Amino acid sequence: MSDLSTTGAAFAEFWRERHLCTLTTVRPDGTPHVVPVGVTLDIEAGIARVITDGNSAKARQLRAAGKLNVAACQVDGRRWSTVEGVATLNEDPQAIADAVRRYAERYRQPRVNPNRVLIEITVTRVLGNVG
Repeated sequence: MSDLSTTGAAFAEFWRERHLCTLTTVRPDGTPHVVPVGVTLDIEAGIARVITDGNSAKARQLRAAGKLNVAACQVDGRRWSTVEGVATLNEDPQAIADAVRRYAERYRQPRVNPNRVLIEITVTRVLGNVG
């Protein structure tokens, strides 16, 4: 896991601002699957979270693989940041509720989705220019 506590105040603020992100996974055939998502970043835990429908392609990929190397990226003009890491699928209702709360704080309250799952990314690398 990457120590995100050393990334600084500008990095933390950038990940609190409302920015649409992309999540990149790799399909079994090696091609990239890039989709727009909302991402919340827990700097203290070193975990990025993405809520999604359990039938989405990204959720199906994770369910089949168990874990995947992924990247989540956000861009705002010249400022950008990518977090890379190992993603797993979490279907625990309490973890999903916590992720929904975090999502609502950064973006807006998401629509009700009884099929919602959580993608948890243990961050291993940070790239970007947020200064």
